[in-house]
Amino acid sequence: MSKWHRFFTALALSAGLAAAQASELEAQSRALQRASDAGIGLTARVPSDARSAATLGQQRQGAGVVIGEDGTVLTIGYLILEAEDVVLTTDDGREVPATVVAYDVATGFGMVRPLLPLKLAPAPLGRSGAVAGNEPLVVVSGGDEGAVSGARLVSRRGFSGNWEYHIDGALCTAPARRDHSGAGLFNGRGELVGIGSLWLADASGGEGPRQSGYMFVPIDLLTPVRGELRARGISRASERAWIGLQCAETGSGLRIMRVNPDSPADVAGLEAGDTIERIDGAAVVTLESFYKALWSGGPAERNVTLDLLRNGRPLAVTLRTVDRMKTLKRAQGV
Repeated sequence: MSKWHRFFTALALSAGLAAAQASELEAQSRALQRASDAGIGLTARVPSDARSAATLGQQRQGAGVVIGEDGTVLTIGYLILEAEDVVLTTDDGREVPATVVAYDVATGFGMVRPLLPLKLAPAPLGRSGAVAGNEPLVVVSGGDEGAVSGARLVSRRGFSGNWEYHIDGALCTAPARRDHSGAGLFNGRGELVGIGSLWLADASGGEGPRQSGYMFVPIDLLTPVRGELRARGISRASERAWIGLQCAETGSGLRIMRVNPDSPADVAGLEAGDTIERIDGAAVVTLESFYKALWSGGPAERNVTLDLLRNGRPLAVTLRTVDRMKTLKRAQGV
């Protein structure tokens, strides 16, 4: 008898539920058991000369979810970014080497495929947009050290990362837990609705009481590009301009916190402490407005002009953007 079956059977007995309700709970237990079984551990090794090694480390450990009949695993992209070796770990401790199928800048998803059969049924995909605020959710982090726990949706909103990343409809949940990277977020029907990305100091985003939690990339972002990722290793939306900045919102502009070495921003002489006020004449006060202006303003490689404040003095800088994917080592298999 599975842990889910025991859990729901005990719940039904303790609550004195009718046979029909108990049967429904049993069906739910089977669906969640399948979701739990689809969770898998993931370890990646990145070469020391990879651009991402300095910020994300050479050894990365997290999780993923089996979503394909061929064993394809969906995970969060930063785990496998520039990876040289990837190993998947099942709940019983079996280790299976894998190859990278896709790393997608636009969504943040990553995909890997095992080189040996996993013999695990894929998790069905749900609709992240249909997740209700009061709906019970389950987080599954696979591997021999994985865990299963309950979660609740705290907010659904656009999310902007300071590393030139933005998605719409991010699922922000609580409570917080440490093993979020690549973990699967499932609804009560055992359908995958999100993949864990990062810890949040405030999952509410100002919509309620402040509480820590996690941001999950919504599965709805995968549906339109799934075939493209399998075929090309990247979506067309990921072929976009990159400058190489990490910024923070100040209310009057974007303060540069870090300039990536050898990036277009570095070559152009941008400095930490500069404040970006406009890009190609358009005012920007949020990360979202900055990124969308950058990505929609033309081809990935082009000239853009930034109007800055440096030590209180205005400064205009023109730089040449690049396609982010061209600056990275090709992950094994992509």
